[in-house]
Amino acid sequence: MSINESSTEKIKKASRGLRGTLLESLADEHTGDIREDDKALVKFHGMYMQDDRDLREERAAKKLDRLWAFMVRLRLPGGFLTAEQWEMLHGVTKDYTSGTIKITTRQTVQLHGILKRHARPTHQAFNLAGLDSIAACGDVNRNVLASAHPDVSPVHEEVYQTAVHLSTLLKPKTRAYYEIFVGSEKVAEKVEEDPLYQDRYLPRKFKIGIAIPPQNDIDVFANDCALIAIVENGRLIGYNVGAGGGMGATHGNSATYPRLASLFGFVKKEDLDKVVYEIATVQRDFGNREDRKLSRLKYTIDRIGIEVYRTEVEKRSGVKFEPLKAYTFTQRTDDYGWAKNHEGKWYYTAFVENGRVLDENGVQFQTAFLEIAKSRKANFRFTCNQNIIVSDVKEQDRDFIETILQKYNIIQHTAKSSVLRKSAIACVALNTCALALAESQRYLPSLITKIESLVGKYQLENEDISIRMTGCPNGCARPYMAEIGFVGTSLGHYNMHIGADALGTRMNKLYRENLDEADILVELENLLASFANEKNGNEAFGDFVMRKELV
Repeated sequence: MSINESSTEKIKKASRGLRGTLLESLADEHTGDIREDDKALVKFHGMYMQDDRDLREERAAKKLDRLWAFMVRLRLPGGFLTAEQWEMLHGVTKDYTSGTIKITTRQTVQLHGILKRHARPTHQAFNLAGLDSIAACGDVNRNVLASAHPDVSPVHEEVYQTAVHLSTLLKPKTRAYYEIFVGSEKVAEKVEEDPLYQDRYLPRKFKIGIAIPPQNDIDVFANDCALIAIVENGRLIGYNVGAGGGMGATHGNSATYPRLASLFGFVKKEDLDKVVYEIATVQRDFGNREDRKLSRLKYTIDRIGIEVYRTEVEKRSGVKFEPLKAYTFTQRTDDYGWAKNHEGKWYYTAFVENGRVLDENGVQFQTAFLEIAKSRKANFRFTCNQNIIVSDVKEQDRDFIETILQKYNIIQHTAKSSVLRKSAIACVALNTCALALAESQRYLPSLITKIESLVGKYQLENEDISIRMTGCPNGCARPYMAEIGFVGTSLGHYNMHIGADALGTRMNKLYRENLDEADILVELENLLASFANEKNGNEAFGDFVMRKELV
């Protein structure tokens, strides 16, 4: 191991299986904060320590400590929750959080504003409902994605179960989470052996996504490990496998960049475990542990070469990649409203702007979903576009669910929202994310309203143009894969990127830097006017940008 390893590497190795001094930090009643080293470790348990940045100056002026609280993110492979689990989630949200259920861009939910004294009750409630937040953050395999809607293919359930299985396969072996946050186990006298993660874990986070063509709702190429399900004659035969996707970058550091995954080849489904496992071990052993800005798998691949990485995976797994199988993506947006799958079950996809599940502005999401959950007539699925699918509704129960969705204005809200708004994604950013340089989820809705006026002016209302915004260049809302991406540079200012395709197979490029809202609207008006006048037939906006060489 290099003597130049980062401080985080030292913390992981000395942590006794991610335990550190977290028990002592939780017991310290003098502050709402936790010890500095524990802030790195708590991420492995699905939590971030944050403070309310809106209140920093006011509290500092009063000589008060920052208003510290945890953000907790659930581990939900494939984005599935039962009715019973939703009811628990609603209760935890009301009792211990800031009151919002936030659907992430990785098919799970996160809760903000959990005070230190409420951390254990929160996790104990999760545990009773059969849930946890293990490895939802940290230098481990994160939440495993899978195409969300069962209507996409009869093999959906098999793919969903594969996501669950991979999540379990790559879960850390330490029982520290249960000792510290659930309190259900005695503190271990010795650290558990973990053949995958050892005592150093991975150099950085590792993300897996499984897409089922023709749907690419998960943006499969944004993942460290990209899996594309191959179906022949109605049967899942295996996966096209790739690696090296990742959205993060750092302003002013040209050595950092977003990247799409490179495809290695096809493997039979029975060989998938070995291949995915060894993709992770190669990253574990070859990844950069000195500079965390250069430690994602994408940089490892670009440093040692795609062929070297692929050959190493083949050698370790004993599986030879076959030539890629043909596949086609035709869509990556969600299909809103009702749909029936091959089993005759019904699914309703509701539009939840930027994933904020609240009762506000005349739409009562939390009240409606709680009422549905209590009826036990439906389950819930989250999409990577930050929406909710009310799932597994029997034919005889559809009218019951429809009545609730109507009563609380969800169907009306989904129907009246514009195509543009329903395609937009935003990260959390301010006021809680410590990395945020600018607003995102609190600002994008109002910006979309102004863009809607421009779209209407040029009669482009039916154009499904993807717009994504993040408060910093780390890319949680995948802005580099949007036809129009906004990346925060400072409060009220954004870099503007354009030119990605509509299907998630091409990234955009930087178009203008450090724009305020007035500049953004001027640039967009010019672009939309040109698009309206010069586009070819059904040409998508991103393809128009590239054809006209605007970037």
